Amino acid sequence: MQPSTTKPAEAGHAAIGDVVKIKEQTLLQRILASQPFWVLVALIVLVIYMSILEPSFGTVDNVANVTRNFAPFGIMALGMTVVIITGGIDLSVGSIMGLVAIVAGLFLTWEYPWYVAFFMGLLTGVICGAVNGFFVAYVGMPSFVVTLGMLSIARSLAVVFSGNQMLYKFGPDAPIVKAIGQAKFPVQTPGDWIPDWIPQFSSHFWVMIVMALVVGYYFNFKPWGRHLMAIGGNENAARLTGVPVDWIKFNAYVFSAFTAAVASLLLLGYNGSAINAMGQGYELRVIAATVIGGANLMGGAGTAFGAIIGSAFLEVIRNALLMAGIDSNWQGAFVGAFIILAVLLGMRSTGGKSLFAELWERMVPRRHR
Repeated sequence: MQPSTTKPAEAGHAAIGDVVKIKEQTLLQRILASQPFWVLVALIVLVIYMSILEPSFGTVDNVANVTRNFAPFGIMALGMTVVIITGGIDLSVGSIMGLVAIVAGLFLTWEYPWYVAFFMGLLTGVICGAVNGFFVAYVGMPSFVVTLGMLSIARSLAVVFSGNQMLYKFGPDAPIVKAIGQAKFPVQTPGDWIPDWIPQFSSHFWVMIVMALVVGYYFNFKPWGRHLMAIGGNENAARLTGVPVDWIKFNAYVFSAFTAAVASLLLLGYNGSAINAMGQGYELRVIAATVIGGANLMGGAGTAFGAIIGSAFLEVIRNALLMAGIDSNWQGAFVGAFIILAVLLGMRSTGGKSLFAELWERMVPRRHR
């Protein structure tokens, strides 16, 4: 056997590549290797192209409209990202939205103060998330089964509680509820110093930004974020290192339901009414946004920035299709294609090679190459 030609490391020093067979990356290399970055690039290119093709696309009003439309999905995508990082999935967020809206709407029709109604709505969402988290984390049931069951339970309860009717008589606090959901910042008034070309972003958008900053902070600087990544990377190894796996997973599902409740209450105020069908089908779009934004469905990867960018990307596509006069029925086809592409871009083989290189080696034998 021939002796190794690898140059020995100096005493007391070891190159990372020699120890774990990976290379250190610069900040620029990490950014260029990041899926959310390339989704952002694609988003910018799409916005520029559509602004040239259809001038009304880049108007202040349309920008405000787009940001308001994707903000609730961005809020929910933050919670979904937390769950997906642990290797789970939450199919119940859309139904939880409907139940939260009905519960809050009922308390408003009973003429309770708006803050009591909102608190009861949030509490309802948190309870749903706690049920999901308990069965997934402590009982050990698959998240797909548990949250699929909650999807049906929450939607059924919303129909029963509402009597299958729309709730819109919100009592004396109705103006406050609508103001919360319909508020725009910065406020532009005649003679104001704020120029007209700055969009008036909705309260939904600003809530999303604040929540994204908080979640991003926890992902990067708090043990909770590191524990989430560890659980998604290797749950057994995380247990052996002392990570409170069950508690962290429980928290993830509670937080996911909480974000769905927040989005529901904002939409309740914006619409000025509550219907039990609110959020129907939203879970698929939220999952799509997180995957496009770089969250790994196998767990261990995801960012708050990616959740927001993925949500914005889907809404810009939807808005662009409408502006271009393309049949809205094609929207699902475009979204599905981008989901598949996003997963392909994020895949890596066990040997660290790209997906395309691995497929080439599998399809073409070495002797023919």
